[in-house]
Amino acid sequence: MDVIGWVGSAILVLSLAQTRVLRFRVLNLIASVLLVVFNAAVGVWPMVAVNAVIAGLNIVVLVRLTRARHDHRAYEVVPIGTDQAYLAYLLNRHAKDIARFNPQLGADVRQVTARSDLAFLTLNEGETVGFVLARRTGRPGEAQVLLDYVLPRFRDFTPGEFVFRPDGPFPGLGVHRVLAPDGMQEATAYLAAVGFRPTPDGLALTF
Repeated sequence: MDVIGWVGSAILVLSLAQTRVLRFRVLNLIASVLLVVFNAAVGVWPMVAVNAVIAGLNIVVLVRLTRARHDHRAYEVVPIGTDQAYLAYLLNRHAKDIARFNPQLGADVRQVTARSDLAFLTLNEGETVGFVLARRTGRPGEAQVLLDYVLPRFRDFTPGEFVFRPDGPFPGLGVHRVLAPDGMQEATAYLAAVGFRPTPDGLALTF
């Protein structure tokens, strides 16, 4: 029985070290359930009550998060100028993480705005959770995504899907074909989930 207590405590500590919202909630739920079992076995009823409440709260939040992950009412897509200070701030703040997942952008990822014509922020309850930068290719109605980035806390979700929906911002700007970024060609599961399909030009999304 002690093993259950130690494992539950270890998972609890591990959950507190998570930066991703969904992963934190899942691990915290597992830890609280194990600690309910352990404390019930040893008769520490106040801790049983506390962990039972925590488990219940985690379940409620997990249900809400999973229901809202594809809900357009939970997310907003806001166009932003590529020369805006807030966009520069985001790129500067997350430059190392962006470079880690997008090596094709070169040494200074903050310069990606100089090659971009279009930029969109994805918001959840007013909080920025991701952003997409793209450039027009010169072909009528076509754009190339240069950067599709999600902040670490929301990386278990796919907020980029709201940028790439038929009712998203691209068609309203006259863009009806979007090419996936070169560095994301291997992220086929995500790109397929948001609608990209193989073409002679690489993965592309057509509205």
